[in-house]
Amino acid sequence: MTGPDSGTGSHLALDSASQSLLFRQAHTANAFTDGPVSDETVREIHDLVKSVPTASGGQPLRVVLVRSAAGRERLLRHTSRGNRDKTARAPLVAVLAVARRSAVPDGALQAAYFIIAVRAAGLAAGPMSGFDPEGVDREFFADTKHSALMVVNIGRPTPDGHRPHGPRLDFAQVFSSV
Repeated sequence: MTGPDSGTGSHLALDSASQSLLFRQAHTANAFTDGPVSDETVREIHDLVKSVPTASGGQPLRVVLVRSAAGRERLLRHTSRGNRDKTARAPLVAVLAVARRSAVPDGALQAAYFIIAVRAAGLAAGPMSGFDPEGVDREFFADTKHSALMVVNIGRPTPDGHRPHGPRLDFAQVFSSV
């Protein structure tokens, strides 16, 4: 096993600083500063994500931005106890959704790209699956064909707003060739 900074990235198109920003220094954020996330920043995140490759070449991801106190309260009713405080305090919460059943694989791909785009905007993401999907669907997607895939807290992280990375698997532990 190795630490998170073991690769050199010398054969990659992105410079080392960009690689580190997007990947090597990325953590799941649990605490954020009070700084807001602007609508313009969210538009720029969308601009990065809208053309990414998916298995079907589509754009299945739908996002509900939870900014208001009333919207936050509706969401908090359906988050797990361990996620409520950090969700209540995050500057922005995004509920990522896809068309029920048919678009989950491509939606999951787009969700991952969304998190990388959040990092590219200089922000941190705290993706969570600890919520009641049926409850969130009733609150935010009742009159649509969409279903919640994950909840992502977004903002500028506090210095101690994440846990350190644990050990990571080496290349040979992950990859094989046939």
